[in-house]
Amino acid sequence: MCPYNNISENLSTGDYNQIINRINAIKAALPFLVNLTADERRSGLKMGDKSLAFVSKCLEYASAHPNLVPPYLNVAEFQKDHDLREQLLHIIRELNTLVEAVDDTILALGKEEFEQALIFYNSVKQAAKGNVPGTGAIVEDLAERFPGNSSSADNGDGTTPEPPAPSS
Repeated sequence: MCPYNNISENLSTGDYNQIINRINAIKAALPFLVNLTADERRSGLKMGDKSLAFVSKCLEYASAHPNLVPPYLNVAEFQKDHDLREQLLHIIRELNTLVEAVDDTILALGKEEFEQALIFYNSVKQAAKGNVPGTGAIVEDLAERFPGNSSSADNGDGTTPEPPAPSS
């Protein structure tokens, strides 16, 4: 059973435009973001929990012991990179929760839409069996587009089977 009954909302054009504008404003506020190639993603050094602790300790020691810092290491830049990465990590965590909620809502709405479409499709098929004028062409058109598109998609009683539950 789903934790919600039904999503019965609409997003006004104004709200939609405001959301898109805010997303674009976020992008504009982060003009330094980069897009890595697949090779760059694979070949670059990656930080996990242990390497994160290592890097933080190195920065801490470099800041506390400038006499040990080689002249080609800019500790201020090291700190700046560290601070920005921490901020971006917080941002991505917040964005990930939003993306997950939007994605879950899209899946739930798709399930609701498909269930409603099946109700209509089965109703039209029953009407066509009762020789209601114009329903044959509708059933034919919808049958061509029905997922699976085979005559075995019928339960044998003129109804269409329920769709499988969406996977997460």
